[in-house]
Formats: sequence, C-alpha cells, structure tokens
Amino acid sequence: MFREMRRKRQALSVEVCTRILKDGTSGVLALAGDNGYPYAVPLSYVLQDGKIYFHSAKAGHKLDAIRQCAKASFCVIDQDQVVPMERTTYFRSVIAFGVIRILENTEEKRSAIEALAKKYSIEDSPESRNAAIRQEWNALCMLEMTVEHLSGKEAIELMKGSPA
Repeated sequence: MFREMRRKRQALSVEVCTRILKDGTSGVLALAGDNGYPYAVPLSYVLQDGKIYFHSAKAGHKLDAIRQCAKASFCVIDQDQVVPMERTTYFRSVIAFGVIRILENTEEKRSAIEALAKKYSIEDSPESRNAAIRQEWNALCMLEMTVEHLSGKEAIELMKGSPA
C-alpha cells in the first residue's frame, strides 16, 4: 500500500524513527485541502502510545480537510545542516502516514492535552497545567493520528555515525 523507499540504504530503523518523533518539537501535517490543493500546516505534537496527538481550534481549514479525508502524513525534520562546500544538506527526517480522528470522548481528549502540555511545559506544576487546560477547554479540539506507516531517511554522509 505504501511505496518502498528508493534509497533503501539511507532508511532509518523504526526505532530511530520513533525516537525522532518522540523527541521532536514540531512537524508539518499534510492533508487534502480545498479544491484539490494540498494543505500543509506546521504543528506542535506529542507521540504517546504509538499515536500522534495535535491540538486545534474547533473550526477551520484543518478540521474541514480532516472531515473530508482523514488520511494524512506528518513530517518531522530531525536535522538539516546546510553544507555549502558540498552543495548539499546533511538531513534526517521522518514521515508518518495515517488516519486522523477528532477526539470526542472527554477522557481521551483530556489525556491527549495533558500529554501535550507536559511535553512543552515540563517544569509547569500540575496545578498550573490544569488551570491552563480548564481555561482553554471549551475552545479546544484534540486530534489523534493512528500511524499506519512510518519511514525515515538520512543523508548518506550521516550513515557512518547513525544509530540506525
């Protein structure tokens, strides 16, 4: 169902791809947008129990696109070092393909926003985090992406030192 990577020897292992997703701080969610145009939007996210969670407003282009077609891809760039003398970049990135659903269940939504809040506000107290969540709760929408395919690739120059 998913294409094989053309340059297989540059492929990252599932373990390395998962670590990059876990440690990354932002990525780009790509959806089928209006009038056949792709819609790609940078987002904060959290990986929890093999699923990727995003927060959103309750209305907008992103939700409209998801309601039209729940299939998506999400790309995280782990490294992008420009090497002018070699006319290249030393890159490492991951792409997850999957299906997104809008979380309607209060417990699922709460668990997802807590995980996201803990990732980005690691030093925040539980009280402060809960107050912020309560303040934004009514306007908050949480999205869950179930990963169906995960692949990653790195520049050939990085392969010698790679943990892949």
